[in-house]
Amino acid sequence: MIIGGSLIILFTPESGVPSAPAGTDKVVHLVLFAALAWSGRLARLPLLPLAAGLVAYAGLSEVLQAVLPLGRSGDVLDALVDVLGALLGLLVSAAGRWVPRGRRTTG
Repeated sequence: MIIGGSLIILFTPESGVPSAPAGTDKVVHLVLFAALAWSGRLARLPLLPLAAGLVAYAGLSEVLQAVLPLGRSGDVLDALVDVLGALLGLLVSAAGRWVPRGRRTTG
């Protein structure tokens, strides 16, 4: 579901992208790639292939936005924010493993 959402968010033609305050797109990129990374780890995908795939997806999505007839432009800063979001998602998923779990008691 998150992957499908990312395809819609990243590849909707410019005419279908809602207007928003400046900088909103960076927040969307950050949250989107954090969600992709977090859900990938939740699905138990191996860390290094997941991270490499997300970095590749970040760069490729910006190249495709620039070359496909979508009326959009690729942005290196968007790709960097994507990578930062992926890193954030990986850190959040790792932090979840460090949180002590409640003790199970019988009785």
